[in-house]
Amino acid sequence: MNELATIKNDQAVTSSRLVAERFEKDHNDLKKKIRELEKDMGESSHIYFQENEYIDTMNRAQLEYLMNRDGFSLLAMGFTGSKALTFKMDFIQAFNHMESELNSPERIMARALRIADETINNYKMLTDEMKPKADFFDAVADSKGAIELGTAANVLGIKGIGRNKLFQVLRDKKILKDNNEPYREYIDRGYFRTIEQKYSKPDGTTHISIKTLVYQRGLDYIRKILN
Repeated sequence: MNELATIKNDQAVTSSRLVAERFEKDHNDLKKKIRELEKDMGESSHIYFQENEYIDTMNRAQLEYLMNRDGFSLLAMGFTGSKALTFKMDFIQAFNHMESELNSPERIMARALRIADETINNYKMLTDEMKPKADFFDAVADSKGAIELGTAANVLGIKGIGRNKLFQVLRDKKILKDNNEPYREYIDRGYFRTIEQKYSKPDGTTHISIKTLVYQRGLDYIRKILN
C-alpha cells in the first residue's frame, strides 16, 4: 500500500498516474481535471500540484502530476461510492506512513545536514562577493585610513579596470587633475588625501612627489562610477 505515496522534496506525494490506476480512471481525463483545478487556484496551485516526467513502457517521456495530500483530496473529491472510499482510505494510509517516515530521526538529521550544507555554501558565495571590500578594509587598516589609489584598482577587482585605466577614468570625470592629484572638492568630501614623498635622483638631488590616497568612502564612490 505504501507504494501509493513516496517522498520528494521533503514532502509525501502521489502521482496522477497512480490515482488513475487505482480509481480506474483515464489518466488524460485526470490530467485535464488537474489543469482545471490549477486554473481555478491560480498561482497557489504549485503548492498542491507539480508537473513531472516519467518514461512509459514504450520508452517515451510522458507527463504526469505529483500532488501532496491536499492536492489528492481536491482531485479525489468527486470520486464517490464504497469502492472509491476504500481507495481513498488506501491513499490516506500511504500518506500517513510517508509523513511518519519524514519525521523519523534519520530524516530529520538528513534535512538538518542538508540545510547546514546549503547555509555554508551560501556563506561561501557571500564571502566571495564581499572579498574585494574585505581586502580594502584590510588594506585600509594597514595604512592608517587610506590606501594608494593605484592599489585601489586591484582592490576593486573590476574586469578591464587596471591602474592606468582607473586614473584615466577619474581624469575624464574631472575627479583627478592631469597630474593625478584630486581636485579640492573631492578631498573636502573625504574621498582622498595627498601626501608628499621625498625621493632622490641618481645625481643625488632630492625631490618631492605627491601621492594620492583613497579612503573607504572614496573607494565606494569610485565603484559606483565604474558600475
